[in-house]
Amino acid sequence: MITYLDAETAPLRNTGQIRLYGAEGFAGMRKACDLTARCLDELVERVHPGVTTNAIDRFVFEFGMDHGAIPATLNYRGYTKSSCTSINHVVCHGIPDDKPLRDGDVVNIDVTYILDGWHGDSSRMYPVGQIKRAAERLLEVTHECLMRGIAVIKPGVRTGAIGAAIQSFAEGERCSVVRDFCGHGVGQLFHDAPNILHYGNSSEGVEMRAGMIFTVEPMINLGRAHVKVLSDGWTAVTRDRSLSAQYEHTIGVTETGCEIFTLSPKGLDRPGLPA
Repeated sequence: MITYLDAETAPLRNTGQIRLYGAEGFAGMRKACDLTARCLDELVERVHPGVTTNAIDRFVFEFGMDHGAIPATLNYRGYTKSSCTSINHVVCHGIPDDKPLRDGDVVNIDVTYILDGWHGDSSRMYPVGQIKRAAERLLEVTHECLMRGIAVIKPGVRTGAIGAAIQSFAEGERCSVVRDFCGHGVGQLFHDAPNILHYGNSSEGVEMRAGMIFTVEPMINLGRAHVKVLSDGWTAVTRDRSLSAQYEHTIGVTETGCEIFTLSPKGLDRPGLPA
């Protein structure tokens, strides 16, 4: 049985119970998420052929430090970088390194900052130079999946409706939804209850209530949904080496719908794609 807790009195650990945040929590999340969104905006002009993902990662670290924030991934469960950079067939958790990006690549950059104890979590896809139409279409489909999932969020609806909206659109576009990873509760903890699946039925999952905060972050493949994790213990790739894409927002459930905390201040939520 899922229970809901007032976040102000809940223990600061994942107990499997769902925290309900008030005005103070929403205000803290707005600040942390805005910083993350501004960092992702700044990366638009920094992603180009020849740049390394290590250089991108250094910028993420320095941008956070300059604004009083700590990257949540840095030293998280042994992870040594300030961001995740997932290129082409890498589904998620790609580790930045010194290999240069190439013309035609697509890369997901996932950033989470901790600001005053609050976690702002978001990711976007970035085209590198000129990309093929198939890659561009995958990015378009994946972003639309994200926004269709967000569109159903409101009190009284079950979280399964998010996954149903995403799965229906993705499969209608002859793409597949990754099942191995999901969205999650976020706030004062990096990963919290509930899990947000990106597939399923609208009658499944927990009932959404005002005050819940979680991520929606569908991973969509051009090929099959199957993935594997490489020997580094982090990098997840498509088994058939098909292209994969992901977009992520942090969402707060309001009395009448939801608030997207991580929207781009510059309107760059879909960098490189038509407005």
